[in-house]
Amino acid sequence: MQAITLLLLRFTTGTYLIIFGVLKFNAVQAADLSDRYYGGVISDPTISLGIGSLQLVLGAMVVLGLFRTYAYWGQVIWYATGIVPIIKYILDPLAMYLVEEPGRLSFFPSTTLIVASLVMIAFREFDTLSLDHKRGKA
Repeated sequence: MQAITLLLLRFTTGTYLIIFGVLKFNAVQAADLSDRYYGGVISDPTISLGIGSLQLVLGAMVVLGLFRTYAYWGQVIWYATGIVPIIKYILDPLAMYLVEEPGRLSFFPSTTLIVASLVMIAFREFDTLSLDHKRGKA
C-alpha cells in the first residue's frame, strides 16, 4: 500500500509540474500569468520556454521516480519558489486582512504540493515502484 500511495503522489505532483511546463510553451498564456503574479519577470518567450522545458524534465523525473534525491528536492524548491509571489493569498485565502481583492482560495492547495513532496522524501525507502528502485538506487 505504501508503494502505491507514493506512486500516486509521484504521478500527481510530477504531472502538475508537467502541465504547467506545457502551459509555458504558449507564449501569450505564459506572459499573462507572469505579468499577473510574477511581475513580468518570466514574460519573455525564450525564458518562458526554458523554464517550461525545465519543468517538463523535472516533472517527468518525478513521475518516473528517476534520480529521486535530486528530483524530489527540486520539486520542493520549485513549488516553494512558486509560492513566493502568491504568499499573501496563501496567508489570507479568504481575503480577510492581507489582500483587498477577492480571496484566491484556489492558491491555498499549493501548500499541499510542497507537503506531498516532503512526504515523498521522508518515505523514499518505501517507494519501490520507482525507476530508481528498479535500477538498484534505493
